[in-house]
Amino acid sequence: MQANSARTNLIGALCAIGAMFCFSLNDVVIKLLSEAYPLHQVVLIRTLIGLGVFFVLIMPFSGGLSCLRTKRLKMQVLRGFCVVLANTFFFMGLAAMPIADAVAIFFISPLVITVFSVVFLGETVGPRRWSAVALGLIGVMFIVRPGTSAFQLVSLLPMLAAVCYATLNVLTRRLGVTESAATLTFYIQVTFLCVSAAVGLVLGDGRFDTGSNVSLTFLLREWHSPAVDDYWLLAVIGVASAFGGLLISQAYKQNEAGFVAPFEYVAMLMAVFWGAVIFAQWPDGFTWIGIALILGSGLFTVWRDTVTGAAPSARVAKYRQ
Repeated sequence: MQANSARTNLIGALCAIGAMFCFSLNDVVIKLLSEAYPLHQVVLIRTLIGLGVFFVLIMPFSGGLSCLRTKRLKMQVLRGFCVVLANTFFFMGLAAMPIADAVAIFFISPLVITVFSVVFLGETVGPRRWSAVALGLIGVMFIVRPGTSAFQLVSLLPMLAAVCYATLNVLTRRLGVTESAATLTFYIQVTFLCVSAAVGLVLGDGRFDTGSNVSLTFLLREWHSPAVDDYWLLAVIGVASAFGGLLISQAYKQNEAGFVAPFEYVAMLMAVFWGAVIFAQWPDGFTWIGIALILGSGLFTVWRDTVTGAAPSARVAKYRQ
């Protein structure tokens, strides 16, 4: 029995780490593509590839066509829009920021969820959890550094992404989750498909792109046919997003959230690695302090959720698809 438990934990840990690798790889490639393509064209192509992976490799092992049925379509659409907004804000920030900074700021979402759970759900949070929230926000201040020459307005975008994710999490906890992981994945991808196609029809001619801001240019740039050499990059993010979502769902399916959630913070270390190796961007001393504070506060929040039996609030990467 103990051996089975150890094996289950090992598989869960490997699934979580594998998911973080997929999501971090997705972030790196999108940052690379942000210099040449508009955001929603990249997302549209990624989604089409991701849906292909879903229909071929995920749906057959998740109940077939029955996994496409949902009794809560409106909730699925609302969840999907929250994910789309979180992705849009995060990737717009990623286009102009060091990848480690953007990922670290996004990881305040468990702390935002704590605040939202008090405001919107009426939950009780003790002084230790509030201290963790304060510590995480101080960490963000070390990275963002408002009032100094190092401050960039674009650094607010990952914070908005974290708020959108927290909103999604609170909605889910309030209304309950009755759908399978495959069903949730499918409707998120469908929402991405619809929104990206609509944005392409409205903004795809690039008429609103002034070229004055890196993040806005990534959002508003004219759509055009991808270069042949970039097809493999687009394929990578399509496959990575599909398998990332599947792996993290599997990790949470067979393990307790308190065990899995700490492994999500591996993504922060991966972001530092990619930033140094691919983009030659190494965090400075203040950023390292900020990362440490956010990491510590997030892990403490996970631990308190586990100890008190509260609803887990650190499923950060599950919806970064």
